[in-house]
Amino acid sequence: MSQSMVRPVPGRRLWAVLAAIGPGLIVMLADTDAGSIITAAQSGAQWGYRLLLLQALLIPVLYVVQEMTVRLALVTGKGHGELIRETFGVKWAWFSCSTLLLACLGALISEFSGMAGVGQLFGIPAWQTMLVLVGGMVLMIWTRSYRSVERIAVAFGACELVFLYVALKAHPDGAALVDGLRHMPLGDHKYLYLVAANIGAVIMPWMVFFQQSALVEKELGPSALKIARRETVIGAVVTQIVMAAVLVAAAATIGTTNPNAPLDTVQQISDTLVPYLGWGVGRAVFVLGMTGAAMVAAIVVALTAAWGVGEVAGYRRSLADHPREAPWFYGILTACLVLAGGLVASNAVNLVNLSVGVEVLNALLLPVVLGFLYALARKALPEEYRLKGGYGLVAGAVVLVTAGFGVFSAVSSFFA
Repeated sequence: MSQSMVRPVPGRRLWAVLAAIGPGLIVMLADTDAGSIITAAQSGAQWGYRLLLLQALLIPVLYVVQEMTVRLALVTGKGHGELIRETFGVKWAWFSCSTLLLACLGALISEFSGMAGVGQLFGIPAWQTMLVLVGGMVLMIWTRSYRSVERIAVAFGACELVFLYVALKAHPDGAALVDGLRHMPLGDHKYLYLVAANIGAVIMPWMVFFQQSALVEKELGPSALKIARRETVIGAVVTQIVMAAVLVAAAATIGTTNPNAPLDTVQQISDTLVPYLGWGVGRAVFVLGMTGAAMVAAIVVALTAAWGVGEVAGYRRSLADHPREAPWFYGILTACLVLAGGLVASNAVNLVNLSVGVEVLNALLLPVVLGFLYALARKALPEEYRLKGGYGLVAGAVVLVTAGFGVFSAVSSFFA
């Protein structure tokens, strides 16, 4: 019987789909992390619905960026840092890795700050929250395979969907929402600061490294491209729906009753997002959503840092390896968690301002991250899969406009 006459086996096709699903969904759930939720809440509280349109505009941007990541991973079978090293040299690879580590440390501090804020809702000191959180994560990662960690991360991330319920219960004003979509005060430096924060909250440097490394870890090939792209589309839409839901909930509550008032604590955000649910249910819903957002992102970010350094340095870097076989991988992963947890536990800082500031830092790093990503998609791929033609021009424009506007918004807000 000829090859063309052989029918695909349904069981094998389903297995192929299930094997490919995971990295794209996880990275998008992690994208809506604690810092992103705080940023979205601050945006709604201070500017009502006037940053809502930006959330929709960032959906195709997010897809284009992560689609290049998917393409590079599945076609080359190599991680982002490894490809930079092979294509542009060791010095450029370490330069890119240094920006990754900066973004990862900032992200971990943001995630742990969110969790510290959750603990403070119940009178738990930050150091106790960090002790339990960091200890639990280290134990989980040292004793689980990648697939187990992936399932745990998805379970945590799914908790973010409770914010959709919160937004519906907040009963947003339709007329005010439409009016907010039409007005974007780009001449206001405070507005631009939150524009930069929202861009940095959606297009994060570590996302590129993680999804590429995770797909390589699963040992998938070009045949999984279609499935991985579809998963990335779904993830991009879901993460922005969650961001929009938090923004709408904040805009419908504090943005209406006390407009332009900044949020200074995680407790204020909790009180803002759950006024119609009752204290007990509302607090439980907020804690569930914030914990899910912070935990999935912390898992992703810690793995990304260890994978990224390993790709440049060349050490063994798989969760399939025993800690004795990959001591540098597990050591760096643990060090990142302990360092971030220690910084959060020992410093009394404004957790809201810190989280928004981390997202602005992400926006400032975009030219480096997206520049390397686009260059690799144009240079490191075989001709058949290379980024070119009309889509290549669109992707280039997306990278240029996103990185440029992110930096412009951040710098303009600083010097206004």
